[in-house]
Amino acid sequence: MDKSTLRALPLMMVAMALIPAGDTAGKLLTSGHGAAPVFVAWSRFGLGALLIAPFALRVMPLSLFADWRIWARALLLVAGITSILTALQTEPIANVFGAFFVGPILSWALSVWLLREPFSGTRLMLITMGFVGVLLVVKPGFGMTPGIGFAVLAGICYGIYLVMNRWIAELARPRGLLMSQLSIGALVLAVPGSVAIPPMNAEIALLTLVSAAASMLGNFLLIIAYRQAEASRMAPFVYTQLIWATVLGLLVFGAIPDTLALLGLGLLLASGLASLFERRA
Repeated sequence: MDKSTLRALPLMMVAMALIPAGDTAGKLLTSGHGAAPVFVAWSRFGLGALLIAPFALRVMPLSLFADWRIWARALLLVAGITSILTALQTEPIANVFGAFFVGPILSWALSVWLLREPFSGTRLMLITMGFVGVLLVVKPGFGMTPGIGFAVLAGICYGIYLVMNRWIAELARPRGLLMSQLSIGALVLAVPGSVAIPPMNAEIALLTLVSAAASMLGNFLLIIAYRQAEASRMAPFVYTQLIWATVLGLLVFGAIPDTLALLGLGLLLASGLASLFERRA
């Protein structure tokens, strides 16, 4: 493994744990407390922007907002987060993440095609191996329900978003890039999100804060990781989100994985570990 990937990997692993944690809090809000997905998405962007603002404003040039790629990337994240929260409202978290994981394959293909990153047959095999693991966890006999459709849409948006993180990595420091996507997201969702604010109590407020903070920190670490390593090298590790989603589904919702699901998780772990030792093509 090259040094840049070695530096990026710990950040990537923590990010992949934080993002499902935020989505778990979001599912508790939408399915357990009746909060609208658009409110959860808006609160993530708005609260995330407030949390990072003291550290980001001085390193975020206003000229950043003149670049169309900044807006496109933020809008992809808005669509992806709103879609996955809509899916989580009605579908089990592991199924949602299974459908969502069209993203890593798309990310790998686009990074090779658009960013001209090296093609690696071994890396393609590992990504495919990880996807087989996803299928074993999800067992795609669930049919194309509206919730799963939203999860697939979220995965497509996320795959393109990951590649754009690498594409624009040099435009500003990670804090500035994070602040730009959060502030644009909060602006775009301000009207529908504010209209959908649920009646507040301590539990809803805490879950809203956890959802926003975990998502913000996860995406911040993701931006740093993609600044340091090629998008195609990071793609296999995106699948580790499903491991965390399964663990959180068990702990929070009592969803016990069966034998096939455990085999799938084993494949995911194996593909990730194999990626550690893959040589550059």
